[in-house]
Amino acid sequence: MAVAEDALVGLPRLGLGLGLRNVHFDAILSGKPQDLWFEAISENFMDSGGRPRAIIRAVAERYPVVLHGVSLSIGSTDPLDTGYLASLKRLADEVRPAWISDHLCWTGVNGHNSHDLLPMPLTEESLAHVAKRVLEVQDRLERPLILENPSSYVRFAHSTMDEPDFLRALTEQTGCGLLLDVNNVYVSCFNAGTDPLAYLDAFPCDRVVQMHLAGHQDFGTHVIDTHDRPVRPEVWELFAIAWARTGGASTLLEWDDQIPDFVACLSELRKAENYMAGDSAPHECTGPATRDSISNPVDFLVPRAMDSVMEDAA
Repeated sequence: MAVAEDALVGLPRLGLGLGLRNVHFDAILSGKPQDLWFEAISENFMDSGGRPRAIIRAVAERYPVVLHGVSLSIGSTDPLDTGYLASLKRLADEVRPAWISDHLCWTGVNGHNSHDLLPMPLTEESLAHVAKRVLEVQDRLERPLILENPSSYVRFAHSTMDEPDFLRALTEQTGCGLLLDVNNVYVSCFNAGTDPLAYLDAFPCDRVVQMHLAGHQDFGTHVIDTHDRPVRPEVWELFAIAWARTGGASTLLEWDDQIPDFVACLSELRKAENYMAGDSAPHECTGPATRDSISNPVDFLVPRAMDSVMEDAA
């Protein structure tokens, strides 16, 4: 654990970054290098040769890069996929990412892959199970693992811990880092009928290495994490709080469907600078996103399909 903690402390503050998407490859590599970093979906590149591998190598030569996975399935009861981890390590050894991240979730069981980031029961038993697997992953990758809070649409009745407490305990037992997805905080709390500000109050912000921003769709009674539109004002407000509490963690904009051109994505990302400076004027927010401003939680599953994230990088 001490080694993992030392490695976490040494990770860089990268500022603002964008998801590496194939529709932007030419714009990224043809223009002058900018003050940016990129997050690549691990599965789009780890088993690919040819152009995809050449692209990520070229990007990594010009910009800081991190790897973000959607298939580790750290919470599953299936054995860890050692072939997957070996491929991921080969890619990491080649492009030398600043860090490697995935989600606190499970994606399948009994050999079946659901292609969804499914929520976990938050209990002492599942904590012990996940902690053991995180330690094994970190040993195999020879790097600290960074885990993200997923968006969720249901909660388990027999959970005995809140997600921030679960994640805090996990970092204490393994030395792993955290990826705080601010949009996911809002989505999960809205759907559960809980207060996102209380969530942030409890979150172990001292262990946050990276943050995510993204857009979601609001259906009135529930919201869905779609990554297909600009960041909503209530999420920007939460980001301003999270930015201060994490001491300025590296922040990335995700946009995975109906992706606009590179200039438009960059413009949306640059809006974060207003909130980093404490100025929220551009978005005319009506007030903090508290429990008083959210309504009916849902009691059914509306999973976010990973298929919208997995791109054809060829």
